[in-house]
Amino acid sequence: MEKRLKIWAYREGEPPLVHSGPHGSIYSLEGHFISEMESGKSRFAARRPEEANVFFLPYSIVNVVRYVFKPATPSLHKQPVQWFALDYARTVSNKHPFWNRSEGADHFMVSCHDWGPQVSHGDRDYFRNFIRVLCNSNTSEGFIPKRDASMPEINLKDKGIAPPDRVTSPTKRTRLAFFAGGLHGPIRPSLLRHWKDRDEDVVVYEHMPSGVNYEEMMRTSRYCLCPSGYEVASPRVVEAIYAGCVPVIISEAYALPFEDVLDWGKFTVEVPVERIPDLKEILQGISTRRYLTLHRRVLQAQKHFVINRPAKGFDVIHMMLHSVWLRRLNLRLSY
Repeated sequence: MEKRLKIWAYREGEPPLVHSGPHGSIYSLEGHFISEMESGKSRFAARRPEEANVFFLPYSIVNVVRYVFKPATPSLHKQPVQWFALDYARTVSNKHPFWNRSEGADHFMVSCHDWGPQVSHGDRDYFRNFIRVLCNSNTSEGFIPKRDASMPEINLKDKGIAPPDRVTSPTKRTRLAFFAGGLHGPIRPSLLRHWKDRDEDVVVYEHMPSGVNYEEMMRTSRYCLCPSGYEVASPRVVEAIYAGCVPVIISEAYALPFEDVLDWGKFTVEVPVERIPDLKEILQGISTRRYLTLHRRVLQAQKHFVINRPAKGFDVIHMMLHSVWLRRLNLRLSY
């Protein structure tokens, strides 16, 4: 990839729908990736489209929803996203030869918005080969790991870049597990029902108490519970990694980011939804030696979830590009 990957970001379209995106909030990675690809500083940027072997459609679903979305009825509320994505793909395919020669198989987009998967629903056949790089990587809703790529959800609370948090030594982590979050989606009600305000070792809040610091709770817990909300991705996974807290993944049908190269079982714990009542037993059953190994590997994995501008080797943007590159490797073009 380092030697061969060349990406052309299409120039068609105008901001804010195209060539722009959020740099703060849980959608931040969408905006930073677009900006990085168009900054002129990426080593992977092609000088001319003819040099490229991958083509990027630089629109922001967050901004499409923000500036175009006008829900007339519940059944129509996602159609503007579908119409826009189809119109943009057809525009570049009519103007350039690259989409048609591969039927979109060497083209990709990036989205952290919940409606990102909707880009292909306007014409599923037209987008059947298109690579979607998504935070909402739900295999039960049409995410195809061999074609699509999963990326993490990173919550930047302002427009700055958030480095990994300072990490507390394992010996100073006095709490077994921690979670704080509202009733959001089908999994959290079970977590709150079984553990909210019930245990000193598995601390679960629906709302953070006054005077209790969320980040400090993560820094002083051995395990951080990361249940899915209405969509599979959760910013808590990266928050936990930044804090050196071993993520406990509680989800269904979640294709985890960078699974092609990262063995998530080496630095996280996965708990099936039906075993939420057994959380304390499961976590207490992990030996000290095993926990220390998990903690050490969380620290090793941190570099793969950091946003750098410009991007650096092995950071989150390079990991996303590597995911796209792996899917491009299987493609053979006939000119």
